[in-house]
Amino acid sequence: MTPSLQELLDGLHVVALPMRVRFRGITTREVALIEGPAGWGEFGAFVEYGPAEAAAWLASGIEGAYRQPPPVHRDRIPINATVPAVPAAEVSAVLARFPGASTAKVKVAEPGQTLADDVARVNAVREVVSTVRVDANGGWTVEQAMLAAAVLTIHGPLEYLEQPCATIDELAELRRRIDVPIAADESIRKADDPLAVVRAGAADIAVLKVAPLGGVSALLDIAAQIDIPVVVSSALDSAVGIAAGLTAAAALPQLRHACGLGTGGLFQQDVVDVAAPVDGALPVGSVTPDPQRLAALQAPPERRQWWIDRVKACYPLLVPSSG
Repeated sequence: MTPSLQELLDGLHVVALPMRVRFRGITTREVALIEGPAGWGEFGAFVEYGPAEAAAWLASGIEGAYRQPPPVHRDRIPINATVPAVPAAEVSAVLARFPGASTAKVKVAEPGQTLADDVARVNAVREVVSTVRVDANGGWTVEQAMLAAAVLTIHGPLEYLEQPCATIDELAELRRRIDVPIAADESIRKADDPLAVVRAGAADIAVLKVAPLGGVSALLDIAAQIDIPVVVSSALDSAVGIAAGLTAAAALPQLRHACGLGTGGLFQQDVVDVAAPVDGALPVGSVTPDPQRLAALQAPPERRQWWIDRVKACYPLLVPSSG
């Protein structure tokens, strides 16, 4: 069921969530939450995305609010700790927000930082967590990624390199030249053909995110068409979006790796009281925002209008104009 534009706007709540640390260059995360007959959905496409890219995120939010979730195979999901590009001295404080997590994803290749910064951060994580994966967000060339893989594995293995290079051809070349597994993220969620990277033999693992792919059902459809393991991850979601990610992970027939769904710990405040992981896992279930928190965290009027205008721009890309 696709609601009318007016129904969608009537159920829209725009919030601004303060972050503990800068992440993806932002300190406040704005999202539009959608209240509907099936529950709550989240539309949180990053502000730099145009309507064509943001429309899938809106479709995901509508699905969460207007469609019942799929059957699930598990009631708890193991999650990884997420370590932003912070100085090594701050790593232990970040990891403390992920009690029991035995896997950590570490951001690397941050603009303005050096490989030495990445090495120091990863080594600090290794002192606390046994399994380490790194995420470069496409920030390296093939040669830079080869060097990074070599120096980052001096003191232990890496579970995988997530999106070390920007293009599928680069990922395929890198995969042929190093032994560290390659995970694809942007090459799936930002591609016209999300299956192309798998067909090209350019990835060992697929990182799938609910919102950019258009919803839980779209994610599960993609997962069913590929023959490599899937890691469900967050797109810096609020608690509402995290719940959708947990549902998607729970609905997968197999789940071999910890998922990147613990990013709620990066927020100072959220629309619900977010429980810390227990033994490195989060429970699967729906989330209903606290009305008082919705009010306290509501975005300024001009930002709410910006999101309303954005919904109006994306909506025609979801349904026929005559609808």
